[in-house]
Amino acid sequence: MRLTQRAVQRFWQSSSGRIGLGLAIALILLALLAPILRPYDPTTDRDYLARLTAPSTAHWFGTDALGRDVLTLVWYGVQTSLVVSMVSVGLGLIVGLLLGLVAGYFRGRIEGVIGWVTDILLAFPSILLAIAIVTVTGPSLPSVMVAVGIVQIPIFTRLTRAMVLSLKEQEFVQAVQALGAPLGHLLCHHILPASLAPIIVQASLSIGTATLEAAGLGFLGLGAQPPTPELGTMLSDAFKGGYSLTAPWTTLFPGLFITLIVLAFNLLGDGLRDGLDPRSSP
Repeated sequence: MRLTQRAVQRFWQSSSGRIGLGLAIALILLALLAPILRPYDPTTDRDYLARLTAPSTAHWFGTDALGRDVLTLVWYGVQTSLVVSMVSVGLGLIVGLLLGLVAGYFRGRIEGVIGWVTDILLAFPSILLAIAIVTVTGPSLPSVMVAVGIVQIPIFTRLTRAMVLSLKEQEFVQAVQALGAPLGHLLCHHILPASLAPIIVQASLSIGTATLEAAGLGFLGLGAQPPTPELGTMLSDAFKGGYSLTAPWTTLFPGLFITLIVLAFNLLGDGLRDGLDPRSSP
């Protein structure tokens, strides 16, 4: 049986992978369909006479302090959170891959400098580093994407470097070198493809981490600025207004969907690890 087919088979045998994939697809579809099926406009539609209304047939998730439909805000908040987390992880993945390949293959002073910078970034708690970056650049969605992306860079750098160091000693890599293959061909067609399995798993897990970090920045007022809906900002508004007890739906549903996003991509990462690990039973 081909390796790809065996990997897919192992993935489908993983219950966590199936559940995570289903949740992730549902959340992504929810985000994509928001502009098409939106029942209200999250930035302009307000009903001040229906402020803090409990969930009902008119407003399934209730309304907030401004009379906005919480379901619509959560709907668009999921879209914002997914975009921020995926762009952030993509940024960290690309930069981390390049740095890891260079550090692992060339070693020497280049590896020392990259390792030194990576150690400095890892010395700070990720959320504090993200807060510092956003404070300097100013609170906005692009700033959050850059800040959370920078936090992800050392993770992918270290993982890629470790894979490259291991693969350099493999016989197939040494055979390609002996045949005189160009460096770019060796890295892109042999070392990098052989390193992708753990990197893909880490990327899935990092989306959950990035979602939490972005929500944390939004809760502190450093993320998306009004009127852009964002799950962390919704939680912050509810707590600042003191509605978490009198109108619990204003915190329940944003918190629930943050949890679902993190859970979906963590379970998906577990399933991918089972599928991409050749030591797993077929």
